[in-house]
Amino acid sequence: MEHKKVAVLVAGSWGTALARVLADNGCQVALWTRNEAQAEEINVRRTNDKYLPGATLPDGIRATTDLKAALTDTKAVLFVAPSSAMRDVAKKVAPDLPKDALVIHATKGFELETLKRMSTVLSEELDRPESSIVVLSGPSHAEEVVNRQPTTIVVASQDTACADTAQDLFMNNSYFRVYTNPDLIGVETAGAIKNIIALGAGMTDGLGFGDNAKAALITRGLAEIARLGAAMGANPLTFAGLAGVGDLIATSTSRHSRNWRAGSLLGQGVPLEEVLQRIGMVVEGVRTTKAARALASQYDVEMPITDQLYAVLFEGASPEQAVGALMGRVRTHEIEEIASTSREKWLRGK
Repeated sequence: MEHKKVAVLVAGSWGTALARVLADNGCQVALWTRNEAQAEEINVRRTNDKYLPGATLPDGIRATTDLKAALTDTKAVLFVAPSSAMRDVAKKVAPDLPKDALVIHATKGFELETLKRMSTVLSEELDRPESSIVVLSGPSHAEEVVNRQPTTIVVASQDTACADTAQDLFMNNSYFRVYTNPDLIGVETAGAIKNIIALGAGMTDGLGFGDNAKAALITRGLAEIARLGAAMGANPLTFAGLAGVGDLIATSTSRHSRNWRAGSLLGQGVPLEEVLQRIGMVVEGVRTTKAARALASQYDVEMPITDQLYAVLFEGASPEQAVGALMGRVRTHEIEEIASTSREKWLRGK
């Protein structure tokens, strides 16, 4: 592969793991961080122990606190900032972003204040058409990727050439397989909402429930993801793929998942503020619960699991009360239409 420079922003666990994939693929990776001590650790010790303890990073990764230097001559920029910081990072990038650089993001969440997807935020701040932006998503724990364990993900863009270029950048025949998908809305929505369901799955474990409860919550959670996604214009088939059910399973069943760990602690009765302190990193599902509840109201979509998690996180309800509310809901059919009008909207948009 041609040696290409790729800027990765920022140096958290997922950004660092993806930087390893790019370096393994022969790219020169500029890994940007605001933290001088972290940059020095990565460059001198080849570690990033706060986020990925025990992992050794390849020489193809060079950390820097100089954003302009990171962006100079880059062929692609990968944004992995938390959803709450995405707009601020994009504003800083905009003046120095090369005009021909491919823009990719791997952040799973919505901007809480506007309810916008990350591709929309990037499009606005970088003055790029949203159709040219690529999202990377799928079942992919950073702890496994950085150790080169087999992983399969999806890159989505409305521009086929952009998706193909991103696929070429990340595809590694040894451990990192990449599919493409044109459904940007579906992939972004699935990646964000699955964090809410993972909180609930962790909560069932924290309450001491068994596999029956968790399987039911994950399955009904997928129905919520699909209902909202379809209403927003996504292809319902996306939710049966890697970005949908694949990512949902990985995030809802693994101790690597911050959202699962946070839910488990909540189920054990630990207050939210203490939960977030114990995790020590961003738990996207907490903010996304607020955004998803607002989106459900905006699109007139029923999301009972999201409603109950909101009650636990922000209204003082106990996990036991949330379970009781879900189990006591009115009887209904399992197989539901995913809002036929939304499906028709999607078809008209093709």
